[in-house]
Amino acid sequence: MRNRTELRTLPAMTQLASPVSLWLAAALALACPLAGCGGAAASSPPAGGAEPAAVDRVALAARVRGEIAHAWDGYARHAWGHDELKPLSKTAHDWYGDPLLMTPVDGLDTLIVAGLTDEANRARTYIDEHLSFDKDLSVQVFEITIRLLGGLLSGYQLTGDAKLLALADDLGHRLLPAFESKTGMPYRYVNLRTGEKKDPDSNPAEIGTLMLEFGTLAKLTGKDIYYDKAKAALKALYARRSKIGLVGEIINVETGAWIRTDSHVGAYIDSYYEYLLKAGRLFGDPDFEAMWKESKAVLDKYVADETPGGLWYGVVDMETGQKKATATGGLEAFLPATYALGGDLDRARRLHDSNFGMWTKAGLVPDGYDYGEAKVTAPSYPLRPEVIESTYYLRRYTQDPRYLAMGRRFVDDLVTYCRTDDGYASLKNVETKEKADSMPSFFLAETLKYLYLIFAPDETIDLDAIVFNTEAHPLRKTWK
Repeated sequence: MRNRTELRTLPAMTQLASPVSLWLAAALALACPLAGCGGAAASSPPAGGAEPAAVDRVALAARVRGEIAHAWDGYARHAWGHDELKPLSKTAHDWYGDPLLMTPVDGLDTLIVAGLTDEANRARTYIDEHLSFDKDLSVQVFEITIRLLGGLLSGYQLTGDAKLLALADDLGHRLLPAFESKTGMPYRYVNLRTGEKKDPDSNPAEIGTLMLEFGTLAKLTGKDIYYDKAKAALKALYARRSKIGLVGEIINVETGAWIRTDSHVGAYIDSYYEYLLKAGRLFGDPDFEAMWKESKAVLDKYVADETPGGLWYGVVDMETGQKKATATGGLEAFLPATYALGGDLDRARRLHDSNFGMWTKAGLVPDGYDYGEAKVTAPSYPLRPEVIESTYYLRRYTQDPRYLAMGRRFVDDLVTYCRTDDGYASLKNVETKEKADSMPSFFLAETLKYLYLIFAPDETIDLDAIVFNTEAHPLRKTWK
C-alpha cells in the first residue's frame, strides 16, 4: 500500500546523485547502523507496579531492524510486483486489480532509515523500471496521495533519484481533476487515465490530508497549482466548520452540506487536525498555523473528556458540543503525537497513558473501544501504528525512559501475536488473537518505522528538519 525479475545492483544510497542530509546520516551508517544509541537505559514503570528491567536500546533497535527485514522478505518472496502480501495464504493482493506497487513505494523510506540498503536498492530499481500510473483505474485520492505520492516524494528526497520525482509529478497531475468540484474540495475517487471523478460524499480526513504531499510536490517541481489546489480545498473545509468550530464526519463536496455531524478525532476526521499543524510546520504558512491553534482550542473545550479513568477524546455533536458517545480506538491514538509535536506535552502524556491502557487491557489496541464502559467494541487490529507513533514522539520530546518500556511491550506483543513465518498478519480479534490474511503496506511504512525509531539514535531523524506525513513518510524542509 507489492513477478520476480533479475535486478541490477545499485550503488549504495550514500553514493546517489543528491547527497542525503545530516538528518538521516546515522541511519545510513550501515557498517554500524545503531552507533550512538547509547547503552541500556533504566526505565520507570509505564503505569505503576514493579520497576521493569532496563531497556537496551541498541539490542531493541537491532531486533526491530530484523523484523523489518522479515516483513519485507515475506513480501518479496510471495508478493513481489504486487501491492500487498497476504501472509497466511502466502499470496498477493492488488488494491485495484492492476498493481501500483503499494508496498515497495510505501516501504522504501523505512528500508533506507533502517539501513537495509540492498532491499532498498532492489525496491527502488523495481519502482523506477515498472511503476506506471497510465492505467484505467478509479483510485481513492486520499490513500493514493498519502501512500504513493508521499512515498515517492520522500524516496526522492532521500536518494536524489529523479525518476521518483517524475513519477510523483505524473501522479499528482493525474489526481488534479479530483479537485474540480463547485467547492474546490476533492471527490473521493478519480480515474488515473480519464480524470473521471466519483463519490462526492467525502470527509475531513480525505479532504484535509493532501496538503503535505501536494505542497511538497509544488515546491520540488515549481508547479504552484499543486499547493494552491490542496490549500483551497483545506480552506473550503475549514470555512464550513460549525459555529463552535467543529467539523463533522461526512460532507458533500458539490454542495458543501454536512451529511453526518458527529465530531471526534477518529476515522473520517483524524488526520485533518494532524495536517493543520504539520502544514504550518513544513511550509511556514501562517494560515495553517492559525487554523491549528483555533482548532486545538475547540477540541480541548468540547471533545476532551476528563474521566476518573484518565483523559480521552470522545464523540460530540459538531453544532452544540454535546457529548454523544465515549468511543475511541486505535486510530484516535495518533493525537498524543500531534499534541507533542505542537508542544502540549501535558495533554499528550495524559491521553497517551489512556491509550496505552487500551493496548495493555486488550493485548494490542482494538479498532473500537468504549472508554466509559472499559470494553472492546470493534476487536480488529490491522497492524495500526498510531499508539506506537505517539510513543515515539513522547520519547523524543520528553526523554522519559518509560516510553522505551512501552516500546519494548509493543515489540513483544507484535512478535507474539502477529508474526508469521512469512511476514506479519493483522488480527481479526485482539481478544482471541485470531489472525487475518493481510499485511497492509502501512505496517512497513509506519508501524515498523516508528517502532524502530523509538530505540534508534535520536539523530536518525531530525524533527526540526523534517515533517512526517500521516503515512510516516519524512518530508524535508528544503524551501523557505
